[in-house]
Amino acid sequence: MTTVLLPSSIALSPAVPGTVRTVTYDVEKPVPEELVEAEGLVAWGNPTSQLADAARRMGRLRWVQTLAAGPDSVLAAGFAPHVQITSGRGLHDGPVAEHTLALVLAAARRLPELVRAQDEHRWAAELGGMQQLPHEGGEFRSLSGARVLIWGFGSIAARLAPLLTVLGAQVVGVASRAGERAGYPVIAPDEVPQALPGTDVLIGILPATSTTRRALDAAVFARLPRHAWVVNVGRGSTLDEDALLKAVRGGRIAGAALDVFRTEPLPPTSPLWDEPRILITPHAAGGRPVGADTLLTDNIGAFERGEPLRNLVRR
Repeated sequence: MTTVLLPSSIALSPAVPGTVRTVTYDVEKPVPEELVEAEGLVAWGNPTSQLADAARRMGRLRWVQTLAAGPDSVLAAGFAPHVQITSGRGLHDGPVAEHTLALVLAAARRLPELVRAQDEHRWAAELGGMQQLPHEGGEFRSLSGARVLIWGFGSIAARLAPLLTVLGAQVVGVASRAGERAGYPVIAPDEVPQALPGTDVLIGILPATSTTRRALDAAVFARLPRHAWVVNVGRGSTLDEDALLKAVRGGRIAGAALDVFRTEPLPPTSPLWDEPRILITPHAAGGRPVGADTLLTDNIGAFERGEPLRNLVRR
C-alpha cells in the first residue's frame, strides 16, 4: 500500500484510492521513524530544517507536494533528483489578488498616513476635503486611469488584473515571453526599461529563481516616475531592499507596499519599519491554499496510477 504523509498545519481530507493510506505528521518535528518509508509527502509551513531532514531520511520517497505557490523551500531542501515535486500553483490566486489590491488601494488612498493621523488624533485635512483629480500634481491617488505594470504575469496576475481594470486601471504584464495572456498585453523583461517611465504602480509577483534575484533594483526605481509606488507580493529575494529604501527616502519613488522580505520575519532592527512611505504586511497575502483537497485528490490518484501530476516543477 502506498503511504502519503499529510501535514499537521492544515486540515486536509482528500479522496484517495483504496490502495493509498494517508497519515498526518507534525511539520514541526522530524518525520517519525515508522513513517520514513512513505512514498509521498505533502508540505505546508514546514521549517527548512524539517524538510532537509525528510530529504535525508525518506529513502523511498518519490513525490513531494507543496501547497505553497512557490516551491523554492522544497527545492532547497535537497530531495533526490528522482523525487517529483509539485507546487500549489493556483491555490493562492484569489487571496493574493485580494491582498495585492488592498495594498494598491492603501497606497492610492494614503491609508498608512491616515492611520498615523488617527493615532495622533489629528484631522489630516491635507488628505481629505477637496482634492485634485487623479494624477493632477504628479501624484498617484486613484486607480482610475492609473498605469499598472505587473511583473510576473501568471495565474495570480490573471486573477488580479480584472480587479484593477474594473476600477479604471490600464494593466500591462511582464512575462518570459511577450504576447497576450488572459486578455492583457504582456511584454518581455527586456522591454521593461522602456515601460517603467510610464508606470504609476509596479507590482512584483515574481518567483524566487536565480534569474529573478533582485530584479526590482536601483536601475528599475531610477526609471520609474517620482510619483510611482512599488508593491511586492512575490518573493523577498526579488527585491533589493536597500535600493528601495534609498529610492523612497530620496524621493526617487513615492513609496512601497511590501508583503515579502529578504529575511522573514522582518527583523525589528530593519529600517523598513520606520519609513512612513513604506507599508509592511507579514507575508499575509497567501496563507490560505483554496482548493488544496481537490489538487491532492487529483495528484494522489495520478501518482498511484503512474500518470502525469498537476503543477509538476521542472528541476
